[in-house]
Amino acid sequence: MRAAVLHETGQDKLEVLDDVEAVGFGPGKVRLRIRATGLCHSDLSAMNGVLPQPAPFVPGHEGAGEVLDVGDGVSGLSAGDRVLVCWLPACGACPSCKRGQTHLCLAGFMNAGTPNFKRPGGDVFGFAGTGTFTEEVVVGADCAVPIPDDVPFEIAALIGCGVTTGLGAAINTAQVEAGSSVAVIGCGGVGISAIQGARVQGAAQIVAVDPVASRREAALRFGATEAVSPDEFGDAKQRITAGEGFDYVFEVVGKSATARAAYENTRRGGTLCVVGAGAMDDNFQVNMFELFFDEKRILPSMYGGGDVLRSYERAIALWRAGRIDLESMITHRVRLDGINDALDQMRTGESLRTCIEL
Repeated sequence: MRAAVLHETGQDKLEVLDDVEAVGFGPGKVRLRIRATGLCHSDLSAMNGVLPQPAPFVPGHEGAGEVLDVGDGVSGLSAGDRVLVCWLPACGACPSCKRGQTHLCLAGFMNAGTPNFKRPGGDVFGFAGTGTFTEEVVVGADCAVPIPDDVPFEIAALIGCGVTTGLGAAINTAQVEAGSSVAVIGCGGVGISAIQGARVQGAAQIVAVDPVASRREAALRFGATEAVSPDEFGDAKQRITAGEGFDYVFEVVGKSATARAAYENTRRGGTLCVVGAGAMDDNFQVNMFELFFDEKRILPSMYGGGDVLRSYERAIALWRAGRIDLESMITHRVRLDGINDALDQMRTGESLRTCIEL
């Protein structure tokens, strides 16, 4: 079986191998044939060590495909079913799940420490307990979510992470109000999804902030009313909000510097929504006076901040209704052998989302 493997954390290239075997099939598990998978910035963050992940590992967590086989005790799934991969399934029994915060369930993270694959040289892990840069993978049955027949695999893959994360940040976490002003810092796939979520919610002004000109141009096509470089952000704040700041600012980069810029461009009493996944040693600082005096809400948003199964259904409904554009988010398509070119395109900002077809 073919899969793209990172041998050591810190390497910037993946090796496509044909001697990888998916392991772990048994009760409660399903074997999937991956048909399409998206390249998400979190995959890069795992490769360079920003996000913790045992190595060697197969990156990828934004995937969709078909069920090949189901283990004992699995109900609701059968061979041939079309599914998307949920990398953060809810166990339904932990305190977070019982509180209704299923997106904070840690059961999925526990899977990251169990090998999903093996090679003649030893065990290989799957990123976030999945690993979708491969032809086949074995996951828990709750990681395989059935999708309707009219949803293409590449669209389902996007919904499996980036779209759900960005839409949910605007709809679930920040709960953007109609007529409000919004700024989004970082306009890759997740940022574009946050822009679309703000548009769905009825925001009056949506300013996209990104250093890459092509991404700024793309943001305008997806609903941004204006797109500026980081150097122009302060001027946009002055022109659009008379210097007061935006009602909502979304940080979709995962850096303390951009989080600080987001904070400073949020109005007093407004909302800073942190969507980007950053490093454990990168500290975001506010002083105690401004924290008290400005009363800005700082809201982290993990995986869209809501029930992911409901979020998947909502994304499909909005896509079907033409309220969000998912097809145009896929700017590049490659086969598995082109994965390293796709990584370079993401690093430079050339791509919004690359679909890897298997």
